[in-house]
Amino acid sequence: MTIPFPVVDEIARHCVQEEEPETVHIEVHLPGPLDRARLRAAFTEALRRHPRILMREAAGPWYRRRYEWELTADPDVEVVSFPEPGGDALRAARRRSLERTPPLSASPPIRSEVIADLAGEGRTALVLTVNHTALDGPACLRILATAAELYGGADNAPAAPPTRPPQDTDPPAGTPSGWARPARVAAGTPENAPGNGMLLAELPLPHRPKGSPYTVNDQLMVATALTLTEWNRERGAAPRPLRITMPVDDRPRDATMPIGNGTRLVEVPFAPAELTTDDLPELLRRTAARTRALKAVPRPQLGHGAALLTAPVVPVAWRAALTRTLRTAAAPWTSTTLLSNIGRIPYPLDFGGEAGRAQAVWFSAPARMPRGLTVTTASTAGRLHLALRWSRALLGDADGERLKDLFAQHLRTTEAGP
Repeated sequence: MTIPFPVVDEIARHCVQEEEPETVHIEVHLPGPLDRARLRAAFTEALRRHPRILMREAAGPWYRRRYEWELTADPDVEVVSFPEPGGDALRAARRRSLERTPPLSASPPIRSEVIADLAGEGRTALVLTVNHTALDGPACLRILATAAELYGGADNAPAAPPTRPPQDTDPPAGTPSGWARPARVAAGTPENAPGNGMLLAELPLPHRPKGSPYTVNDQLMVATALTLTEWNRERGAAPRPLRITMPVDDRPRDATMPIGNGTRLVEVPFAPAELTTDDLPELLRRTAARTRALKAVPRPQLGHGAALLTAPVVPVAWRAALTRTLRTAAAPWTSTTLLSNIGRIPYPLDFGGEAGRAQAVWFSAPARMPRGLTVTTASTAGRLHLALRWSRALLGDADGERLKDLFAQHLRTTEAGP
């Protein structure tokens, strides 16, 4: 059986760059050990229960009008591997997750490495690498929750989503224009090497005063904007409007969740003057009004232009060339950065027995230029898990540490009461 590539998959397929792989990194830490045979069996069965993930790119002539996914009954490759444990095993697995993209030619386009006995304490890390052309982090997490339930027998049903008041569909007064050329992340000390670097950190969840009109997501958005404003100011960059891309995911989290790339992207604008204010509660309220309005407006995943680009009226190879040309031309108007807040992990990720329940879950989104930096957050066990990922052509490891410190500092300032 074959199915055409959706819009998001096709655009991603057009813009593949070997020097900056489009992988999603997911890392889950468990308090105890996992049995190899049981985990492999559970993961394989989880893939079968979500058959949309068992796919590979179908071959076709150059003049075909679409790329197509070919669904398979079983995995083509062994998805779960067990590298030799040791002091550098986790770091090496993280590096492979950033550098090696699971190929689209073998089903499924996901790999999982199990790093045993972390720090000699018996803990386990699951490092998952996802080809972002095929699926996103929340879809992969749904697969992992099914595998956890099959492995340990514990209930891994998702928690009920938080209730939200009705959302406004009109942008609030004073919203900056989305047409202005946005600020870029100022260069730090690049490594002059291909690929991405990454930093994972655990922070306290920000306090939100009772009755606040904003969410934790809005606090993270403001913290990201203030962090980049200060970072650019430290490097002498002229003030420019910021635009922060924010994925919105409306899919259910239960077993009916559609597997694939299911988020739509919206852009939250900030004027330079807004980010020099001392009135943080007012900035948070304005940000909340903007994000509510953006989430409420129905919109194609990548906008109307992407839907037009992927219309199958000419061979897909011609559309690929056009898409790459337009992407290069539009680079100066690409948003400043991407903030992807997964929120509270909806599944317990409880593997039962010795392995236990997830203590930490990190995600990291690709950080290809011209953005060059992505911020991804999730919360588990009452802690915020932050992943900063950057293009090595723009930043280095020391820059990542500085950005993390700035983010933590500004996140604390968002805790101010009204």
